[in-house]
This record gives sequence, structure tokens and C-alpha cells, in this order.
Amino acid sequence: MESGLSFSAADLAQTRFAVSPMWEVVTSYRILVRQPDTAPHRRWVAQVRPRIARAGLDRGWLDALVPGNGYLADFLNPTPAGPFPTLEAELDAIRRTPAEQVRNDLDMLAREDTGDGERRGAGARSRVLREAPEAALRKVADEIEAYWEIALAPYWARIRKVLEADVFHRARQVAEHGSARVLSELHETVRWDDGTLRLVRRHCALSRDQAGSGLLLIPSVFAWPRVLTRSVHPDPPQLAYPARGIGTLWEPRTAGATDAVAAVLGRSRTLLLAELDTPSSTTRLATHCGLSAAGVSQHLIALRNAGLVTAHRSGRSVLYARTAVADQLLNP
Repeated sequence: MESGLSFSAADLAQTRFAVSPMWEVVTSYRILVRQPDTAPHRRWVAQVRPRIARAGLDRGWLDALVPGNGYLADFLNPTPAGPFPTLEAELDAIRRTPAEQVRNDLDMLAREDTGDGERRGAGARSRVLREAPEAALRKVADEIEAYWEIALAPYWARIRKVLEADVFHRARQVAEHGSARVLSELHETVRWDDGTLRLVRRHCALSRDQAGSGLLLIPSVFAWPRVLTRSVHPDPPQLAYPARGIGTLWEPRTAGATDAVAAVLGRSRTLLLAELDTPSSTTRLATHCGLSAAGVSQHLIALRNAGLVTAHRSGRSVLYARTAVADQLLNP
């Protein structure tokens, strides 16, 4: 099936890029819970999938709203107000979703054949969303926050770096070669044809009749290998496409400047930073680094205060992760 999104000069002028945390939520959830073949994200899935199962997040509100393929609830992807919205801003928009849109999205889910033998939009949680959308949306947002803390927050510095690099690359390409060429290079199923953006995809559609003016282009590390769309009038249509550079996203990063960093931070703290290429708990760090748990905890507090480490709760444990600043220190 082919769909087309026509462009006027005003639409081209209003075409912009944005990095959306919520697009990473829905696309990563689909991979974790629905897809057995998780390439190129196997390393991330192996770390995160057990945590999600232990927290029961594989059978909650997101389970009702994000099927394995095809349509997913549009209200989960509100229009970003700027190029780099925060998760908090997008969750606020989700909480304010009009009841009519919630019910329309649930009707769409109920009509979709998900391919897994189930119909979405008709379960117990969907009934609550229909009958008491305001209260239910608060619960949806709370669950998304819990999912984010476990699945994405420890890795966000790495993910955001890839997404921002994609936006800056394509913005430079627009300046050098024009919008038409950039639109044609987004994905193999997307092409620019005489004022129309054409999309060949069975489950995706873009139509100017169903959406407002302009276009939002949103890179995603978890959308691969497909593109996804959102068309809700009067919002601008959204097209989420695979970001450049995801092939090396999860590869272990060798620390190239540990000696120089150790001269400033000390060898133990530098060792911990190097080990945090994978988000880890205090216990695991103590075992792998040959340090006491109490010593690791003290070092992590100091590193966190210095902005080199972040902490993220996962059930009863806390996962520590390097920040982008620490990545730059170790890999200048």
C-alpha cells in the first residue's frame, strides 16, 4: 500500500526535526515485549527484558496500548513543542489528552488485526480508559515513568547522542542540498516525488487530510527497520524513522584515556567509570572491580555529585550509569 503526503511551500517551511522520548518508549517497548528477533538491540534487550518482567511492566497499560505491529495509540506520541522535549513535558501532554481522542484511539486498536490472535482496545484497562480517561491517563503516565527509569534512563545519554547526531547531520544536509533530497534519504520506503512525500508501507500511512500543516521528522534508535507515522488533525503529521548510527550503539566502548583520568579522579573511581559502560548495581560493580560494596558506594556518591554518574531505581536495586560527560572523559 502506498500513501502520499502533499506539500505546499508553507508545509516545507514548517517541516522540522525533533527528538522525542515518547517515541523511544513505544518503539523500545514493542521490541522488548513483542519481538523475538531483537537485532541490532540484542545486548540492550538481554539486560533490560528481565528487569521489565520482574517489574510487571510487560503486562500493564503499555501492553494494552502498544500491539506487536500496526497501529499504536496516537495519544502516546503528542506533538513535541520543541526540538528536544523532556519526558516530563510529553507525559504532561499525555495526561491532558481529550477523552474523545482516547476513545477514538481505542476504537482504532479494536479494529486492528495485530497478528497475535488478540484484539487491543477491548480489555479491562481499555474499559477503564474509556470510562474514566482522566484518572486512567495518570496511571498510564506513572507506568511510563517506571518503564523509563528501568529501560531507557540508564542508557539515555548514549541514545540521545545518536539521535542528536542524526538531527544535526540531516539539518546540515537540508542547508547544503535542500529538503527534497533529505526527505528521499530518510528510509528505503520513503521517497520525494514532485511535491509529495510517498510512503510504501502496509501499516503506515500519511495523509494531509488527516493531519495539519508541516511535518515532524523524528529519528528513533528503536524504530528500525521500519518507519512509523502519526496523523491526527490538527497536529502536524509525524514520521519516526531509524536514526543513523544504531549499528554501533550498543558496542562496548573502550576507554582510551584512563591513565590521564585516573591521575585526576583516582584509579578506583576511573575503574568504576570504565565498568559502567553497562549500567550496573553496587553489588555487581564491587564484584567486578574487586572493591568493597561500601567503598563502591562512596565512590559512586562522589561521581554522581560531580555529574559523571546517574542513578536509576530498578525494583529493589539501583542501577548506575555513566553520563555523556563521563563518556567524553574516557573517550575524548
